[in-house]
Amino acid sequence: MKASELMVKCLETEGVEYIFGVPGEENADFMMSLQDSTKITFILTRHEQGAAFMAEIYGRLTGNPAGCLGTLGPGATNLITGVADSNMDRAPMLVLTGQGASTRLHKESHQVMDVVRMFEPVTKWATTILHPDNIPEVIRKAVRVARTEKPGAVLIELPEDIAKLPTTIGPIEPRRYRRPVADDMIVDQVFETIRNAKNPIILAGNGCIRKRASKQLRKFCDKTGIGVISTFMAKGCVDMDADYCLYTIGLGSKDYVACAIDAADVVITLGYDMVEYHPKLWNHNDDKTIIHADFLPTEIDIHYHPDFEIVGDLAHTLWMLNERYDIHGGLPFNLKQQAATRRQMQQEFSEHDDDDTKGLIRPQKILSDARAVMKPDSILLSDVGAHKMWIARHYQCHEPNTCLIPNGFCSMGFALPGAIAASLVFPEKQVMAICGDAGFLMNVQEMETAKRLNSNIVVMVWEDHAYGLIAWKQQNEFGKHTDLSFGNPDWLQLAQSFGWSSMKIENSVDGKDKLQQALDTPGPTLVVIPIDYRENAKLTEKLGEVVCPI
Repeated sequence: MKASELMVKCLETEGVEYIFGVPGEENADFMMSLQDSTKITFILTRHEQGAAFMAEIYGRLTGNPAGCLGTLGPGATNLITGVADSNMDRAPMLVLTGQGASTRLHKESHQVMDVVRMFEPVTKWATTILHPDNIPEVIRKAVRVARTEKPGAVLIELPEDIAKLPTTIGPIEPRRYRRPVADDMIVDQVFETIRNAKNPIILAGNGCIRKRASKQLRKFCDKTGIGVISTFMAKGCVDMDADYCLYTIGLGSKDYVACAIDAADVVITLGYDMVEYHPKLWNHNDDKTIIHADFLPTEIDIHYHPDFEIVGDLAHTLWMLNERYDIHGGLPFNLKQQAATRRQMQQEFSEHDDDDTKGLIRPQKILSDARAVMKPDSILLSDVGAHKMWIARHYQCHEPNTCLIPNGFCSMGFALPGAIAASLVFPEKQVMAICGDAGFLMNVQEMETAKRLNSNIVVMVWEDHAYGLIAWKQQNEFGKHTDLSFGNPDWLQLAQSFGWSSMKIENSVDGKDKLQQALDTPGPTLVVIPIDYRENAKLTEKLGEVVCPI
């Protein structure tokens, strides 16, 4: 067979199910070979960035990499934002790009640039296939690197002349390995430290959304009662209805949940990742005993110098602690501050449940309605903008990976293509994306992809005619903001032109019923909300005056 056929067979052997992308002339041999595959589905997208976001969400939801594909030059550069988002949000991904013939890569040549060097900062590994017989090793290594903690993106470039060359070898069979586990002596020391703490607390990061880690974390909290504060990407690691769920942290200003960390003497960080929430925001006095448990040692930071590091498979670490609690039991903790924090946040969440305003709708109200109509295993995706802050604070979860927020690289344009991928992975589940009017239009072309696939998704657009988050931040810092306003299309006509169903909600009391109607409508549906972002300034003022409940 030729090299492109071998590459497809290697990807099949690795269990790759989807490749999203826009092919070009230099991918022609690979695409012809891929067309003959019975195991890999190619999804044609309308922009390479959309393809990368789709592959990212597939990776976040399954733990396995999908592929995103572009040609050389502009095809590759169009991929890079979505690839960077996947890499920094710790989602496994294979990036497959074409390249000009290897005979012209050393000189100035049409559309040729050094794609590998360009992708090195936004991937875990980037390489070119220089010989067809190297393909099995490259693919095997690429998938292993992409899946290994912390997961991320890997680029494989295939020059057009190499793709045509013959080869006689076959794929390498994948063999999984068990992740290393923590040392018993360290776990013993940590167990005694936790037992003797007066007011310990857990700060859960994105490592906790792995299925097994979440299961063991819940068991640990059931035994100890220790409260869990999650970062944006760790939402759902514990059930929102559990007494020990203290909701989410990560806003720039101090929120009530920070009071629980302030009162803690021991902070147990589980799967914590500094790309989400910097330790100087919660450990600025450097006065906490910190226990770091993660798949990898900690990043070095002056405000994050743990007293203990439990390095190894996170689920197994939690299992080891659970085992010790089963044998030795624990001492009672003083968790009054944590209980008060939970009560305070619940009051915040319910404050606007009975709104009956017309015209502009408060973010708190529509998120309460969304949570009410979404099932425990439904998937909500947030784009990036002011709405992301409200979702992080007010939309809570029952299960891991049911609220997907980009919070490492934080790229706008994420949610619409991401929702399409989520509906491919879980066609039986409700999928809803929430976007600002700015972020939605960044990948609006994928409305055609959603219609072509008949994706059962609801996309809610919060309309404020501005880059609202930037205005919010400028206002907070300077007392004013630059001109960040813009016009919008007629949303209902836009939806109609793409063959989508659509509706506009202009009365707060209609929110729940209309969202339910949208979720019950087959195919893609656009819901437009005129949003009341006057609440941004009110929240800033409130957080600036936070007084801890106890």
